[in-house]
Amino acid sequence: MNRNGGATKARRQQAILSLVGRERLGSQEEIRARLRRLGLPATQSTISRDVEELGLARVHDPEGVRYVVPGRGMVSAPANLLRHALQEFALSFVAANRLLLVRTSPGAASALAEAIDTAPLAGVAGTVAGDNTILVVPADGVSARSVERALRKAMEAR
Repeated sequence: MNRNGGATKARRQQAILSLVGRERLGSQEEIRARLRRLGLPATQSTISRDVEELGLARVHDPEGVRYVVPGRGMVSAPANLLRHALQEFALSFVAANRLLLVRTSPGAASALAEAIDTAPLAGVAGTVAGDNTILVVPADGVSARSVERALRKAMEAR
C-alpha cells in the first residue's frame, strides 16, 4: 500500500477544487485529463469518488453542463461569491406576496441558495432550493421587493 496515499488524495482533491473553480469542466473525463496534465493521474472511479466526497454539483447553464463547488470560497469572500453566483445562475426574480422566487438554470438552484444563505445579506431569513427555483424568505418586516433590490445590487457590485 502507498504510504503517501492520503497526501496524494489530498493533493488530487485540492487540484480538482482549484480546476473546477477556474475552468468549465463538464465531465469526469475532462477532470481526469486536466489532472493528468498536472501530473496527477487518476482512474475514472477515483475521480467519481472524489467528486462525491467533495460534494461537487453538476449544473446546467446556457453554455452547457459543468461541475461547480457549492459554497466554496464563502468564508473568505462571501460577497464576491454571491455576486458571481447571481450573475451566473439567476435568470429572474418574481415577488409573490412576502416571498421572492428566484429562477435559475436546471441544477443551479442549490449552489445559488447556498451563496445567498451564507452571504452577509441583511433582510434574508433563509432559502429553500429546488432544482431550478429558489424560494427566498425575507426576515420579519422586510418586503420581497426589498430583498430583490438587495440581490440585484449584490449582483451588480464590483
